[in-house]
Amino acid sequence: MSVSTISKPHERLSEMLAGEMAAVNTLIRTRMASEHAPRIPEVTAHLVEAGGKRLRPMLTLAAAQLFGYSGDHHVKLAATVEFIHTATLLHDDVVDESGQRRGRPTANLLWDNKSSVLVGDYLFSRSFQLMVETGSLRVLDILANASATIAEGEVLQMTAATDLGTDEGVYLQVVRGKTAALFSAATEVGGVIAGANDAQVKALYDYGDALGVAFQIADDLLDYQGDSAVTGKNVGDDFRERKLTLPVIKAVAQATADEHAFWVRTIGRGRQEEGDLDYALSLMAKYRTLEATRADAFGWAAKAKASLEAVPDHEIRTLLGDLADYVVSRLN
Repeated sequence: MSVSTISKPHERLSEMLAGEMAAVNTLIRTRMASEHAPRIPEVTAHLVEAGGKRLRPMLTLAAAQLFGYSGDHHVKLAATVEFIHTATLLHDDVVDESGQRRGRPTANLLWDNKSSVLVGDYLFSRSFQLMVETGSLRVLDILANASATIAEGEVLQMTAATDLGTDEGVYLQVVRGKTAALFSAATEVGGVIAGANDAQVKALYDYGDALGVAFQIADDLLDYQGDSAVTGKNVGDDFRERKLTLPVIKAVAQATADEHAFWVRTIGRGRQEEGDLDYALSLMAKYRTLEATRADAFGWAAKAKASLEAVPDHEIRTLLGDLADYVVSRLN
């Protein structure tokens, strides 16, 4: 493979971990099989084979390799992380009534909501079986807590999404739940299984947490200023879906009485009219909330990189730092 085709850090990481990722994929296919319910592998394969970056399981493998791990438990943990991720996607698409993911029809659209929820439940169960096989109570504790935090974040988002009282603290709590919790658990368990010390494990947790927050803030910002051909979303989808994300939260915090009434009508009550998105964008421009959100994303990426100073100097450490830069490079 030429250098030009592997310029992105996650692609370089994928190439470096190719053998282990192949083992993870084999394990995923084996464990998503079901003797009695063929719909389970059908639905799971639709998502698992969709060609995502597999970033979360790669983070687990990378963290283990960073500390020279030579066993096979990290493969089980990487598969566990991917199963948890896939289960939450299946459930999310039902909750959000989504019809598309990664440019393809969602499982709930192709089959039905019941299948998506039940197959998601099956994958959660499989993930716990895999965790137990590592024989590490500490790993079980980390991933069980992450699963609870993810569910908690989704429920919080459901209630906070259209509540104009939602501030940056609540937004961060939602993001830490729905996105960062699995990033931080993925890196943390890789270090734990490889025998890293407490300070190093904490550094891996901090890296995953900050990377996940930067990733989600960048995603939310791109909704208002991204290229839809690249992001696969139309500009302003979050506005149309009445999602209170950081650029809007910052604008609401500074709004005049009339502007606040606009946000109440469009986001709070969902009564949107022609030209509302343009006006919303003009308010974000007035208060420079897109620039402020961009600065927040870069700040979290810098935190992720800084936390890596506590782990061994290694090619993987460099790549993880590059990955933090890459997550926000989409905003340039």
